[in-house]
Amino acid sequence: MTREIILIAGAYLLGSIPTGLLLAKAAGVDIRAAGSGNIGATNVYRTLGRTVGVLTLVGDCLKGLLPVLAARYLGLTDAWIAAAGLAAFLGHVYTVFLGFKGGKGVATALGVFLGVSPLAVLGALAIFVLLVWKWRYISLGSISAAAAMPILVALLDRRPELVGMTVVVAALVIWKHRENIGRLRDGTENRFKA
Repeated sequence: MTREIILIAGAYLLGSIPTGLLLAKAAGVDIRAAGSGNIGATNVYRTLGRTVGVLTLVGDCLKGLLPVLAARYLGLTDAWIAAAGLAAFLGHVYTVFLGFKGGKGVATALGVFLGVSPLAVLGALAIFVLLVWKWRYISLGSISAAAAMPILVALLDRRPELVGMTVVVAALVIWKHRENIGRLRDGTENRFKA
């Protein structure tokens, strides 16, 4: 039980590392005072450009993926794998390093989902790409892909603990996008420009 507790605590702390904030600070910018004020990859991309945005995306994704892979490597049960992924995700969204205020969790959720069900991620990624290509809203693609993930994991993997974790993560991603949903409804959401 000790190693499981250490893994969960480590997953939360790893998830809590504010990748976008640190990379933006290295570039001389407080990302919380720029653009939308969010520390995630989309705002970093819009504010500081492609390179720093992609680095933020990769860093945030790895925060979710590595704890899940570690749990698998240790041969833990699905319940502990789910707990490790959820802890990493919660670390990003409610980071201890920023007064429990973090990002919206899309990239970290992507990492968690990659560790849980790569095939489901391919399906969700297809949804994301099609919607962003058609309407140019990152938020719409993210919300829709998150909503699809529990269904895809349930169809492809059928492991209750992992499906349950995916439902919780997807619901939180959508909840964190509630202001975006309002702007989408009002027609005031920013469109993505490559």
